[in-house]
Amino acid sequence: MELDSVVLARMLTTLTLAFHIIFATIGVGVPILISIAEYIGIKRNDPHYLLLARRWTRGFVVTVAVGVVTGTCIGLQLSLLWPSFMKIAGQVISLPLFMETFAFFFEAIFLGIYLYTWDRFKKPIYHWLLSIPIIIGSSASAFFITTVNAFMNTPQGFTLENGAIAAIDPITAMFNPATPSKVFHVLTSSYVSSAFILAMIAAFHILRGKTDEYYKKALKLTMVAGFIFALSTAIAGDLSAKFLAKYQPEKLAAGEWHFETEKGADLLLYGILDENHEVKYALRLPNMLSFLSFNDFNAEVIGLNDFPEDERPPLWIHYMFDIMVTIGVYLVVVSFLYLLFERMKRFNPYHKWLLWAIVAGGPLSLVAIETGWIFAEVGRQPWILRGYMKVAEGATTADHVGEMFLLFLALYIVLAIICTTVLIKMFKNKPAETELEYRFNK
Repeated sequence: MELDSVVLARMLTTLTLAFHIIFATIGVGVPILISIAEYIGIKRNDPHYLLLARRWTRGFVVTVAVGVVTGTCIGLQLSLLWPSFMKIAGQVISLPLFMETFAFFFEAIFLGIYLYTWDRFKKPIYHWLLSIPIIIGSSASAFFITTVNAFMNTPQGFTLENGAIAAIDPITAMFNPATPSKVFHVLTSSYVSSAFILAMIAAFHILRGKTDEYYKKALKLTMVAGFIFALSTAIAGDLSAKFLAKYQPEKLAAGEWHFETEKGADLLLYGILDENHEVKYALRLPNMLSFLSFNDFNAEVIGLNDFPEDERPPLWIHYMFDIMVTIGVYLVVVSFLYLLFERMKRFNPYHKWLLWAIVAGGPLSLVAIETGWIFAEVGRQPWILRGYMKVAEGATTADHVGEMFLLFLALYIVLAIICTTVLIKMFKNKPAETELEYRFNK
């Protein structure tokens, strides 16, 4: 494969988004868990939950700082790497891009107030109320930026006249058919991933012999949240399948290796596709693709062969779908087992194998985020703006993109090292047990 400007632009964009999405996920999901922990702590007068909220907030601020840098890189690269795309789409998506920035500043202002007003109110519930704008700001930020991606999949709210954009309606563009399912999926997946990342930390400490109630309560809270949000993500996935069947049938067909239009289409999980497009070793669920697409076991599902060859997504996105779904099921099962064991006293919810399964859920949840994003973006190929502009038409023709790739790669490595080092030292130098004694047992 020749590393021309188009390929290099895609590589650099992929690198930036793959790195940024980790911090964006944490930025959207952690605030709601902080708020829940503080609320429980206030209502029960429980210092463990109050300390959870404090410590999670400090770690959250560090990840937000890194997310600001990577988010700025994305904005810069949109203009530098995709000038033709921004020339057309930029006039339509400028409103949600501006609103996303506004939502971020709204969140940042209240985060600063929240961080520096602990113990400043006679009634602690007033401090908890400050967490609500943070949740609203982070979720609104995710909403607005997701509408931009949704617009790329189902563009509307404008017309093209002689190659020039006209009749722009940014509200219609924002609330395009892809917006509801995409926003719901982004929010729920961020919540469940954040819950499992925090659960991973608690489970790891318990495995190391720290049996303080602080870690047990952290694990219980995050596992309850993880189970609820994992089920919500499954619902979001179902809605996404129905959206694809109606608006992006070629993505659904490529992701499911569904080549011929037929009624009562089977759902394929796993398997291998040979050079003759023969599927081997797959788990085949009869009629389930029709049901997932239209709630009808006998509904007709369009096959990939009905689309021009140059407009078909890569077939390897099937593997991304399999990984995402498998991890999603894993997270539901692990969180359910923990809650079952915790409820039934004859089982030990802190058994080593279950704790290690929870620890594995942290990185696996991020893998699911990454593979889901790859499925969504690569599944839109060859379009950057579906039906209007292909990727090659939107990319830069400038030189030195390869050098930019290396510079940004170095930047992200440095940021990852700094972020990891700061977080480890921040909590290692002040263990939860010590801080609990200092703050609440004076």
